[in-house]
Amino acid sequence: MDKNQPRWTEIEHLPEWDEEFYDVYTAKKFGKWVMLKTLKPDLRDKPEMQEMLEKEFDVRYNLAHPNIIMINDLEDVPGVGRCIITDDVYGDSLAKLMREGKVTEAHIAKLRQQLVDAMEYIQDNHLAHHPLRPENIIFTENIGNLKLIDVGFEQRSSLTPRDTAEDIYNYGLVVKQALDRSGIEDATLRRVAERCIDPDPKRRYRSVHSVRMALANRADKRVYLWIIAFLAVMVIVLVWLSIFPPTPVHS
Repeated sequence: MDKNQPRWTEIEHLPEWDEEFYDVYTAKKFGKWVMLKTLKPDLRDKPEMQEMLEKEFDVRYNLAHPNIIMINDLEDVPGVGRCIITDDVYGDSLAKLMREGKVTEAHIAKLRQQLVDAMEYIQDNHLAHHPLRPENIIFTENIGNLKLIDVGFEQRSSLTPRDTAEDIYNYGLVVKQALDRSGIEDATLRRVAERCIDPDPKRRYRSVHSVRMALANRADKRVYLWIIAFLAVMVIVLVWLSIFPPTPVHS
């Protein structure tokens, strides 16, 4: 690392990524791109909000999942304030992609798999977090990998059934919006999304695992159909051979 290289350069506010209590920036730290998450200006002098920022850092620092933004440090950044420093995940939010009509089948596939993976990890680690929404689902610029950017402000000994239910309900809302706005047809995913937000709570899924199993249903049925078809062909062949045995060949 060049000792003469400035610590912080190219700091830029990203309004679309802002959260309820935080502003989000992109910047270079010693020439490497990172993201900054800091309290909004009118909240920075409030002790309870400063405590909230530090608590979120403590909760998220040891998390490690490919679909969750990673936290690196907590630091005072000139001109910005005390910031949570995260990996750079510059890209487009699902909200922006929907607004611009750019949601693709690849994005839908990642909502189906990677978003469920991230939700399961969050619940396994008993993380209380703000509601899942299109604004905090990011698809990275080059690879298009899904990343959640607002994943927990408190780690509990366990989550309540209500916490789990809200995650599942919000997952259904996000997926349904993405399908509606994109015009992409995925009958299984839509059916799962609609059950997640069923007006009757008793009809909704009880766990993320149940959501995962429901999403895998189409693939499972396809495998079973292939197996049944194969067995049917084998039965026909065996019946044919029993009726018309092959004629022995004499030398």
